[in-house]
Amino acid sequence: MMLSSVRIKRLAVLGLGVLAGIVMVTTPASAAPAWEPKDPPLSTPWTYQVGPGNALPEYPRPQLTRPRWQNLNGVWEYAGRSASARSAPPSIAEYGERILVPYPPESALSGIQRHDDFMWYRKVFQIPGDWGGQRVLLHFGAVDQIATVWVNNQQVAQHEGGYTEFTADITRALRSHGSQELTVRVEDRNDINTFPVGKQRNKPGGIFYTGASGIWQTVWLEPVPYAHVDKLDITPDLTGFAVTPRASGVSDQRAEVVVSEPGGAEVARSTGKPGQRLRVPVPRPRLWSPDDPYLYDLRVRLLSPFGHVVDEVRSYAGLRTIGTVDDAQGRPRIALNGKITFLHGPLDQGYWPDGIYTAPTDEALRFDLERTKALGLNFVRKHVKVEPARWYYWADKLGLLVWQDMPSLTVSFDGPPGPAPDPVPEAKAHFEAELAAMVDQLRSVTSIVGWVPFNEGWGEYDTARIANSVKSADPSRMVNPNSGVNCCFSRPDTGAGDIYDDHTYVGPGRPQIRDHRVIVDGEYGGLGLVLDGNRWPGPPQAYEMTPTRQRLTERYVEVSRDLENVVRANGLSGAIYTQTTDVENEVNGYLTYDRRVVKPVLPVVAERNRAVISAGSQ
Repeated sequence: MMLSSVRIKRLAVLGLGVLAGIVMVTTPASAAPAWEPKDPPLSTPWTYQVGPGNALPEYPRPQLTRPRWQNLNGVWEYAGRSASARSAPPSIAEYGERILVPYPPESALSGIQRHDDFMWYRKVFQIPGDWGGQRVLLHFGAVDQIATVWVNNQQVAQHEGGYTEFTADITRALRSHGSQELTVRVEDRNDINTFPVGKQRNKPGGIFYTGASGIWQTVWLEPVPYAHVDKLDITPDLTGFAVTPRASGVSDQRAEVVVSEPGGAEVARSTGKPGQRLRVPVPRPRLWSPDDPYLYDLRVRLLSPFGHVVDEVRSYAGLRTIGTVDDAQGRPRIALNGKITFLHGPLDQGYWPDGIYTAPTDEALRFDLERTKALGLNFVRKHVKVEPARWYYWADKLGLLVWQDMPSLTVSFDGPPGPAPDPVPEAKAHFEAELAAMVDQLRSVTSIVGWVPFNEGWGEYDTARIANSVKSADPSRMVNPNSGVNCCFSRPDTGAGDIYDDHTYVGPGRPQIRDHRVIVDGEYGGLGLVLDGNRWPGPPQAYEMTPTRQRLTERYVEVSRDLENVVRANGLSGAIYTQTTDVENEVNGYLTYDRRVVKPVLPVVAERNRAVISAGSQ
């Protein structure tokens, strides 16, 4: 019996004996198939930490927490089918495989490592005995793309779009005792559809990558009272918070918001009706910034007319503003908390060689952001992907400003140069629905300071209208209508939004102030280095290759000094280097794709990055 290297390593992690590559296992012939990991093309330091008992066990929603919850991540039954196969539900016997949720089926960590157009998931679970008398909510962080959910053969939810969360109240579908059955059907054709897909492709290559279908974020349960808080909309400024507690099942309850120092004393409180915008002034405010990412604790209660606590949730937020001010030469510049602040950071794709769209562990999710800080940077552009809530939590905690891209519709490079045709009406409807849902879902994240609806014209249409709709939905942040307005499939500049964004490789670009908008280099760099022991199989690609780590560092310094000159001469407000890590065949990351090596000399690069931020913050 031959065992793969990934199996041997994982058995060692689990404490099972491995001798000369052979493990003796006695399994009854009638037993159900067990979950088995696959060999990833490239492992990370966290690959072999993942298993049935350690599939992202952390609380998934840091900005609205309750003490009682149940994680449904782990081993599920799985049946995959092609588009040509019948779509009737499988019988129990037809669930012939086991998948590790929430890793997408295409990933090695899932144990499947292939794409299926139709995915069927099944999970048997128990409701804790002390949840009696409560409503039970079933939460999905994200499922790509069309999900239908049944509990005990009763449909409880249907959701479209691969990047946003959804919830079902499953109370009425639950049996009074014993086991409960959860079934999820997912349809995902990847890029052959009218949904936003970002960089996912059925045929990856170049700047497009392996698709990630099905359940790819945490699935979990929580008990809530009939009257309960659903969501908190938190908008900060320099003197306090505006908090809107959204609630269900309320009648005569009132809402109370309490702001405290981290783990400490109360500093302010406010009460009002649920659904009402409550202003909570904070005395002696301590502002949030990359240099001081200070976060206040929030507690929100629903109170009965007699003052009894009906529901209580906990949250956090930082005090900050984002906008523009004129510099000494009268040029518009980005300002954090009223002070000119140069945004300098990487293009962050959020891909993993073992989990594709899903980081193997929470430590891994945090690692990329920690490395970004160590590189002397203060900013991240999250590129055409929406991350799990814990990624934004770590950006908030560590102190990184974030631009959030909307995942783009499918784009093809096979057509003639210039703007692509408008998407079909169905694609527009899907795009706008998910864009609105994304903004609403992430509106309380402290670190997010800008929205990017389009990238380089991919699926671009009605640019000014879309930009204005995002600004109307969230006036507190900046809107970058089309990052890379000067290149690729982009439409002519409409003058909409707050930002004019240039893409030039290797660059840096040299955009000029032209109106009320600030100017940025939304993408530049792309310097490559091939490290054969730490790369994805296939032909490597970069905008400029370098032969050694030393030469890569020298070129980075040269480009960075040029960028500093552009910052001073042109009044640039931000610059985004391509990219955080290598991704599949792209080898132009600060880090290798497996996250094991920082490719340029870190202290030299960090010093340069800090110098650019300093020059641009004056």
